[in-house]
Amino acid sequence: MKTVAPSRSAASRVFVVLIAASLILAALVAAFLVFETQTAAHDEAERVTAATARTLAVSPLVAESLEDDREAASAALEPYALAVTSRAGLDFITVMTPDGTRVTHPDPDEIGKHYRGTIPAESRELTEVFTGTLGPSVRTIVPVTDTAGRLVGWVAAGVTTESISETLVRRLPLTIAITAVLVLLGAVGSMAARRFTRRIAGDLPAGEVRDAVSSYESFRTLGEALRAQTHEHGNRMHTAVALLELGRTDEAIEILTETSRQSQTLVDQVTAQRHGDPAVGALLLGKVSQARERGIDLRLHIAQDAPPSGLSPIDSVSVIGNLIDNAFDAAAASDDRWVEVEMRPAADGGLVIAVSDSGTGVPVELREQVFSPGFSTKPAGAEGRGVGLALVRSVVAEAGGAVRILDDPSTFLVELPIPRSRR
Repeated sequence: MKTVAPSRSAASRVFVVLIAASLILAALVAAFLVFETQTAAHDEAERVTAATARTLAVSPLVAESLEDDREAASAALEPYALAVTSRAGLDFITVMTPDGTRVTHPDPDEIGKHYRGTIPAESRELTEVFTGTLGPSVRTIVPVTDTAGRLVGWVAAGVTTESISETLVRRLPLTIAITAVLVLLGAVGSMAARRFTRRIAGDLPAGEVRDAVSSYESFRTLGEALRAQTHEHGNRMHTAVALLELGRTDEAIEILTETSRQSQTLVDQVTAQRHGDPAVGALLLGKVSQARERGIDLRLHIAQDAPPSGLSPIDSVSVIGNLIDNAFDAAAASDDRWVEVEMRPAADGGLVIAVSDSGTGVPVELREQVFSPGFSTKPAGAEGRGVGLALVRSVVAEAGGAVRILDDPSTFLVELPIPRSRR
């Protein structure tokens, strides 16, 4: 017998998502730190080579030695250049004649040969990356002049890219430590989030948690509607009984007849369509009473050829009920208090549900935020749940539909595709 693997719980999904986000963040931070360290090492190499070359270029010993013959200059400057190279942490310092003939070099065999690198056409400083006898290196070349300002030679100081890479490797432990701390913090936060989610949702799969929230919202909005309907009917019955006790039978019958007629009209409108949903019908009946209770004109336009939504009764009541509740709150704050609900077929055979109101509408900058869980423009409490619209989008998206917000008048437009059973 084929077995179905159990769905992963909502708590586990929260843990997986958060730990994955933590790992991605840590990887991005590590890459950024490596890049910054590499850039800093390169910049530091440029600063050190430039400072060293400038210092040697203004040294009287260098200028005076370059005015002698090359052999004498090499004998005087080679030990000096090697000592400075060691103290400055460089890979080479090359002192050369104006035409680029080396006077000093870490490899004695290279002395007397031509400098491998760019020699500026003018007497100016230049920093570059060039591949010389020691391999690719960051190097700075500075002109050496005598007291009269005449060019007598050049000084080049450089650090190989291999040395820069070694500097980067030495700094990697800090980067690794920072990355490890981020991963650890992410893991701790993910476990805390999983524990918190499990306390609320237990081991229910994510889909069942959404269904539970939808069921709660469905019963809540349906309960509010039926309470209003019961309250309205109770008031009318009390009025009719009082009229009967006063002997005003015709008026009592008229009230009861009118109540029955209004209810039957709405029932006929909701259930006239072949696929009418009794749960939605009961919701709308209650919402009419709730609208009267709040002083709102609720207008219903349900096309007889409106197709089924494809949603479960609970999800249908949750979507329509939350949209109407949201519209009630918006209309209640306006002078012209009305809400309009329309259900009609879409051009592609799906269902369109439009809930409009006389409110001021949703500002453009908030049209995405209003669908975020926990977001609400209303105060905290029963009227500021911040769950309804997020649930509406979740249910509609799961069915393959979409929710849009329109202007003039303010409208929440739900577009649901043709149910799979009818395709």
